[in-house]
Amino acid sequence: MGNRVYIGNLSFDTTEDSLRAALSEDGRSVKEVTVMMDRETGRPRGFAFAEMANDADAQSAISALDGTDLDGRALKVSEAKERAPRGGGGGGGGGRGGDRW
Repeated sequence: MGNRVYIGNLSFDTTEDSLRAALSEDGRSVKEVTVMMDRETGRPRGFAFAEMANDADAQSAISALDGTDLDGRALKVSEAKERAPRGGGGGGGGGRGGDRW
């Protein structure tokens, strides 16, 4: 297990500070908390990632917080999965109409 944690089903009212406070209960050490934001609207997307100090703190946070209520929502807390590599460009061309050949 790694020391990164995924936190889902967040209320739009949940802040990084309130999430950090919940994660650090019972003496757990939190290095970083990032609530993911929508690029276009600037509003929270409803999930976050946290980096805990070590694997034990990450596992403890998952066990303690998964299913508990924060700001009126039942949290979904699990080990963060590594991001899958994204595919290349995707073409599209930027063509000049019908004279492609």
